Amino acid sequence: MTPEIRLFSNRTRFSAHPTASVADFSHDRLARALRFHRTMPGYAPTPLVRLEGLARALGVASLHVKDESARFGLKAFKVLGGAYAMACHIAALAGRDLDDLPFAALSGEAFRRSIGDVVFATTTDGNHGRGVAWTARQFRQKAVVHMPAGTTAQRLAAIRAEGAQADIVPMNYDEAVRLTAREAAEHGWTVVQDTAWPGYQQIPLWIMQGYGTLMLEALRQLHEVPPTHVFIQAGVGSVAGMVAGMLAAAWGPERPRVIVVEAAAADCLYRSAVAGTGAPVAVGGDLATVMAGLACGEANVLGWNILRDYADAFVSCPDFVTARGMRVLGNPLPGDPAVISGESGAVGAGLMSLLAPDAAAGSDSLAGMRAALGLDAHARVLVISTEGDTDPARYRSIVWDGQVPGAPHS
Repeated sequence: MTPEIRLFSNRTRFSAHPTASVADFSHDRLARALRFHRTMPGYAPTPLVRLEGLARALGVASLHVKDESARFGLKAFKVLGGAYAMACHIAALAGRDLDDLPFAALSGEAFRRSIGDVVFATTTDGNHGRGVAWTARQFRQKAVVHMPAGTTAQRLAAIRAEGAQADIVPMNYDEAVRLTAREAAEHGWTVVQDTAWPGYQQIPLWIMQGYGTLMLEALRQLHEVPPTHVFIQAGVGSVAGMVAGMLAAAWGPERPRVIVVEAAAADCLYRSAVAGTGAPVAVGGDLATVMAGLACGEANVLGWNILRDYADAFVSCPDFVTARGMRVLGNPLPGDPAVISGESGAVGAGLMSLLAPDAAAGSDSLAGMRAALGLDAHARVLVISTEGDTDPARYRSIVWDGQVPGAPHS
């Protein structure tokens, strides 16, 4: 039996009377991170790709894909958060304002000597750890990276190539995060994690603010005309929380709809929303999904509080949804450009493609989802593709060979 796509429309007492502050995601707060990113060598806004043919096929007014595959040569957006948080941390160690410290100053030997040795520690499914390792090398510091069971050798090798001490540990992502935190406390390392827990919130907040650069870029590329819908995938919910927070801060009740899309095997935000208590719900087990970057079973409490109050819908998606998105984006309709989107980047596009009028007409559940999300001829949709083919062998196995568990058969 094919696993089902499940939708929860967020019409709860929390969304009716939001209490989570979005002040940390105001334009001014996010613009500070953008100013820093612009000092980094190789910085350029990533493309915003307009897919006119696909928009017509999907029965919407417009469809844009923010393509993060070109970000600093690392093929993923994650470095935006890690680099900004690490820069904020070492600027604070030096007692300096980050606005006075461009990337070149932070990466100089004189600055490194002034603050001493710093070891940055993190847990990652791949992209975040590579960004932390890359930034630590630029700052002439060290990185220690743990990766959960099931991580591919390609992802491990990519992090080691950045000079980090990295390994794969026999536990799931959330257990590996706790291992990293324990080791960091024992050795005096600095944890750089995009999830938060009691007593550990400043660095996760900086990471979330760093992610804001991609949305500031996207809005500028849209000529400051906001979309009506944003499809954003989530693991712990950091980037999704940033998206919901910055849109709520900018537009209040008139903000675009935010649709949070998760891997069914690790849908902690969906389950938290369904539970209706306002508290996050954890998902345990091996979290086995092809969407490696979304294989996180415990929510970032900062992101969850914002999503609880401001997200419009949560969607739990089996693996075949992202596989379809990878193929749809990589094999475009005539006149549309191709987008190389990896397994953790394409699930939003895959969901959109399944909600096309022709596809939805043959399924009461899909037709109901399309109507519930307000996807009609007036909808202007923004999809965030958070990674390219960060694991080329896995990308080819899915796109070329169709090796995806749970895929529907024709």
